[in-house]
Amino acid sequence: MTLMARWRRTLALVTAAAALAVSAQAQEAPVMQARQASPSTWFVEGLSALGSPQNQNFISNAGFVVTPAGVVVIDALGSPALARRLLEQIRRVTDKPVTHVIVTHYHADHIYGLQAFQAAGARIIAHQAAREYLHSDTAALRLEASRKELAPWVDAQTRLVTADEWLDGPKELVVGGVTLQIRPVGPSHTPEDLVVYLPAEKVLFAGDLVFRGRIPFVGQADSRRWILALEQLLAYDAQVIVPGHGPLSQQARADMQLTRDYLVYLRKVMGEAAKNMEPWEGAYQAADWSAFEHLPLFRVANRMNAYNTYLLMEREGQ
Repeated sequence: MTLMARWRRTLALVTAAAALAVSAQAQEAPVMQARQASPSTWFVEGLSALGSPQNQNFISNAGFVVTPAGVVVIDALGSPALARRLLEQIRRVTDKPVTHVIVTHYHADHIYGLQAFQAAGARIIAHQAAREYLHSDTAALRLEASRKELAPWVDAQTRLVTADEWLDGPKELVVGGVTLQIRPVGPSHTPEDLVVYLPAEKVLFAGDLVFRGRIPFVGQADSRRWILALEQLLAYDAQVIVPGHGPLSQQARADMQLTRDYLVYLRKVMGEAAKNMEPWEGAYQAADWSAFEHLPLFRVANRMNAYNTYLLMEREGQ
């Protein structure tokens, strides 16, 4: 199959998935309510859906840690309007200023709100591996498309925001005497994945390495290293996990296992098909998806995930 034919197939899958998701969207703006995860940590939970004007692109989670000297936010949500709503939620909890925003990865649903936090004076921290994407044609085209698909919530004033501090390794961030451990775990879901751990309260902000109770979005991820990264996360003595998508988790191993099992199965069935040079469609139809087809977003994401994994396994086998 030629590169152009693969691109057309991927575009067709994306278009079909978007149509399924949009048809299921509610017409009212989604409710945002900060919920407490531990004495010092809070989070807001996005919808289990693809972004649309109806949900304002509120499809991912964000968290924040309240310290005596200020607030540290983890991820900025998918539009400036959502970020401003998150700031309002923070104001209901504390009058301390937002001092930092830590970006777990540079996907649109986690970063389009950054400019609102930058305007509020927050210092933005991210992994330096995001620089390549941030200055790429892919990022520019993604934003251009979002300005049309997610208007008016993402518009001509919405822009990509660079970090004030680019990390190339682990960092201990101490604010008001509270220590946050920032750890690189990529490349896995993205090249720039970061997780944030609050050891005093055993809370882990896992970004999109963990999709709780739903099918993950695999995209161009390195699924082999994603599986290894999940093993790293299990080494933390976390009692609470704030995932990138889905409800709060207090069963770390069980909830990570779902994402891991799905990735392992994708690699197994698509890897065998690629090795045997079987056509992708036939391999997809022959696979047994019964362990996952009941999960939210299966119909939206699974075909794309399987196709991208098939291409990945082809490359790995070369």
